Amino acid sequence: MLNFTFCVPTKFVFGHGVEKETGRELKALGAKKVLIHYGGGSVIRSGLMQTVTDALDAEGIAHVSLGGVKPNPRASLVYEGIELGRREGVDFILAVGGGSALDSAKAIALGIPYEGDFWDLWTGKAAPAARIPVGTVLTLAATGSESSNSAVITREDTREKVGLNHQLNRPVLAIMDPELTMTLPPYQTACGATDIMAHAMERYFTNETEVDVTDRLCEAVISTVIRAARIAMKDPRNYEARANLMWAGTIAHNDTVGVGRLGDFASHRIEHELSAMYDVAHGAGLAVIFPAWMRYHLETGHNIMRLAQFAVRIWHCEMNFENPAETALRGIEAYEGFLKEIGMPITMKELGARTEDIPELTRRVRRSPDGTVGQFQKLDDAAIERIFRIADR
Repeated sequence: MLNFTFCVPTKFVFGHGVEKETGRELKALGAKKVLIHYGGGSVIRSGLMQTVTDALDAEGIAHVSLGGVKPNPRASLVYEGIELGRREGVDFILAVGGGSALDSAKAIALGIPYEGDFWDLWTGKAAPAARIPVGTVLTLAATGSESSNSAVITREDTREKVGLNHQLNRPVLAIMDPELTMTLPPYQTACGATDIMAHAMERYFTNETEVDVTDRLCEAVISTVIRAARIAMKDPRNYEARANLMWAGTIAHNDTVGVGRLGDFASHRIEHELSAMYDVAHGAGLAVIFPAWMRYHLETGHNIMRLAQFAVRIWHCEMNFENPAETALRGIEAYEGFLKEIGMPITMKELGARTEDIPELTRRVRRSPDGTVGQFQKLDDAAIERIFRIADR
């Protein structure tokens, strides 16, 4: 197990009706003027926005709002939020929605005190040094952004989708009522489940040995998501399934299941180019890329026993000790079968992606300084292109 430092400063308020406590929680944090950041009209039509603003009003907390967040949140709205937040003198950003609203809120929160272009922080031209505190009333179990250090923003003019991982990105408050996820369309539920699984799997596929605690934590999260997603797809109002999905989403990406090991996030970086180019749902893109990423490692023969362990412990495949690659393949096939079961695509063609775009997609994948991406096995141009072509079935 590797050395690690782990700090999650987020306060979690979880359960039935906890969104009504928003005002009291923000007052305890010293908020005096809040920017409420949200997506479309669903939070208004459902009455959630009214509940939140009533809770703030009850505690005498002033507020302004900015809607319009889209999946793959856009830099243009971040600029608008920074300008609004500065003009109004807000001291807290509250995202009401899912991961897209949260990532956009994180960017606004870092951008308000930064004197330059917030995009400098995302491209590494400058390092974050200050922020406005961020909290959320969560409406979607998926990204884990409610306590992760990550935020991903898309710049429309260059079609760049870039993530920033920094401790200042971690929200200070997450208000989580599983009932708020019950009206999600089945496709969004499936995309969310796929994203949660990917976050745990990116930590699971490591070359570290003797990491039994986090191995078992990853396996528990992945297995729980499989079970809960199947229930939620058939019975959207099943509270326990929704609650398990929501909490699994949180711990899958705040590094609870990833400490002491070096994970691999190449699948996310590769997928980002799909969703940036075609504006597809992130979870759907991961459903295409992650199995292809696994098949690539099977092709190259890298750490086959880790792939086989995934097959045995998650999908209950029988271990073939004479041919562990056969076990690993059956695990990948079981994973793809589950994705299809919940309505996810597993090929680029199903996403509407074009074969002729593969060279450009490959070129755009963001790399480490050594020109590669990933840790399980470092991927160069040829490897990345091969993964896209495996996905292009």
